[in-house]
Amino acid sequence: MPKKKNGVNKSEEIRQMLRVNPETPVKEIVASMAGRGLPVTDNLVYFLKGKMKGRRGRRKKARQMVANVAATGYSDPVATILKVKGLAAEVGGMKKLKALVDVLSE
Repeated sequence: MPKKKNGVNKSEEIRQMLRVNPETPVKEIVASMAGRGLPVTDNLVYFLKGKMKGRRGRRKKARQMVANVAATGYSDPVATILKVKGLAAEVGGMKKLKALVDVLSE
């Protein structure tokens, strides 16, 4: 559990300020926190801002991948894998199928 000075969690206060306005400049956040008697460093604000952005980015990528898979029309990935495996058996193995795909992608 993070240490609280005077019963206030600085990181949570910064997160709340960033939730209200994510475009707030770091220097402004540091000045605002200092005005309230909570001295913080620029590095802490940059760190928390990056973590919040990174979390959103990962979620966005995950949603895009799910949408791409749903757009192909194959909702069952196991069935797709079995089809590819069957196609590989028809052409003489996975190495030959990969070689064919490489030739087609050129």
